[in-house]
Amino acid sequence: MKGDLISMNSEKYKRQYFMPPEECLDWARKEYITKAPDWCSVDLRDGNQALIIPMSLDEKVEFFKYLVKVGFKEIEVGFPAASETEYTFLRTLIEQDLIPDDVTIQVLTQAREHIIKRTFEALKGAKRAIVHVYNSTSLAQREQVFKKSKEEILKIATDGAKLLKKLADETEGNFQFEYSPESFTGTEVEYALEVCNAVLDIWKPSPDWKVIINLPVTVQLSMTHVYASQIEYMSKHMKYRDSVVLSIHPHNDRGCGVADTELALLAGADRVEGTLFGNGERTGNVDIVTVALNMYSHGVDPNLDFSNLPELTKNYERLTRMNVYERQPYSGKLVFAAFSGSHQDAIAKGMHWIDDRHPDYWSVPYLPIDPKDIGREYESDVIRINSQSGKGGIGYVLEENFGFHIPGKMREDVGYTVKDVSDKQHRELVPKDILDVFKTVYVNISSPIALKECHFIQKDGGIEAEISLEKSGVDKLYHGRGNGRLDAVSNALQRHSDLDYSIVSYQEHALTVGSNSKACSYVAIQKPNGTVVWGAGIHEDIITASVLALISAVNRIQ
Repeated sequence: MKGDLISMNSEKYKRQYFMPPEECLDWARKEYITKAPDWCSVDLRDGNQALIIPMSLDEKVEFFKYLVKVGFKEIEVGFPAASETEYTFLRTLIEQDLIPDDVTIQVLTQAREHIIKRTFEALKGAKRAIVHVYNSTSLAQREQVFKKSKEEILKIATDGAKLLKKLADETEGNFQFEYSPESFTGTEVEYALEVCNAVLDIWKPSPDWKVIINLPVTVQLSMTHVYASQIEYMSKHMKYRDSVVLSIHPHNDRGCGVADTELALLAGADRVEGTLFGNGERTGNVDIVTVALNMYSHGVDPNLDFSNLPELTKNYERLTRMNVYERQPYSGKLVFAAFSGSHQDAIAKGMHWIDDRHPDYWSVPYLPIDPKDIGREYESDVIRINSQSGKGGIGYVLEENFGFHIPGKMREDVGYTVKDVSDKQHRELVPKDILDVFKTVYVNISSPIALKECHFIQKDGGIEAEISLEKSGVDKLYHGRGNGRLDAVSNALQRHSDLDYSIVSYQEHALTVGSNSKACSYVAIQKPNGTVVWGAGIHEDIITASVLALISAVNRIQ
């Protein structure tokens, strides 16, 4: 490339990952995840260390309580040997008895003697804890950072495993062990297996005392199917498999954190470490909210409670000072929003189909789950109105929020009117705005003609109407005769004026939202040139409402 543009050279990149030595594709024959994994939140360590301003002690305690409320049974609380702040947080949880009996805290330590010892000092008094030890095993780390052989790296892992076992025996408490070959995705798969099995031979887990082997996507280096094959290989060849909880910890460098997690679960993983909304270093960790609700959308209980996701999102943003993107799956403010007319129409019809035919079965176009299940509202979150919206969405908002069952042919007229307001004001309209436009333009229009009274007499097979009007500030009394009350009023109006039109549509209903004592009527009149004009009337009396609707339409053509 010439000029001032920066040249991109893809040839300098080579494959940094390793395929398993045998084909591992059993995961590809599975349709979906059938049960929830064990979840471990690492928000308070992996997420906290990625914040521009780390959380204070009080904020971390509050966040911990939220994680408990959501339903996490395993929560990583930090790296207690890394700093005094981390150490103090762990001691606060223990000394103030803030850890519920059914929740296990997890702490992280490098496979280094003094760090492991400091970690066990911090854990004194804990009823139960996962001690997570790790060392990096990848080819790049071995060659470039540590400059150590495979044998030397393996010895770091086994020495750490031995010390964990020794100190756990010397410390009061119920401890579970976890080992991670950090940078697993850049490690030769056979070598990663060798290291993990060597650690397992030291710990000798049993079905009554399981250990965790965690295979992290420290950096995403491959496509998702490769990671799934790596996990399947490890699961098939790992020693003590019935006594091992196979865990994953995906990061999101290639934007595939959720996909890596889902395919790894199909490939044999039992446990997921991640964060709320995908917070974490660089591009973040896997978003547990998304993975869990993806399962939920397939009818699988994720064993996490996101029934008030807006509240959780708000508190997360307050405590971390991070922002949840508007298009973030499930949690973003706009993920259920439909501005497009065709989408709105499909959603509105789908909602009615559910209500009328299958109230216990969710299948609405464009909405993978019921927004109400996670605390979202149809009225404010689903049908959003701007200049791109359609008649179906606008009609749905007026019906669901205010009880107006606008006739199908009138919806198009109302839709264009509302969209024109949005277009000229260059903004989204909320339900109250839409109601205001509808009432201002169509309902009980009283100028130049205002209804004061109307009386009817049935005579000689017809109806005679006497209507008292105020026209341009002058009171007038009109008489007319017709086949029905509305026909009689219409004839009276045309008999005493130069108006020329015909009534082409009339509908009425009781208002079911906001007032049970009022009725609404809709009238369409057609001028000789074919133009159709709509009016609406609201009144306690249905006959009066219909007359008001007719007068509203008449006023709109003058």
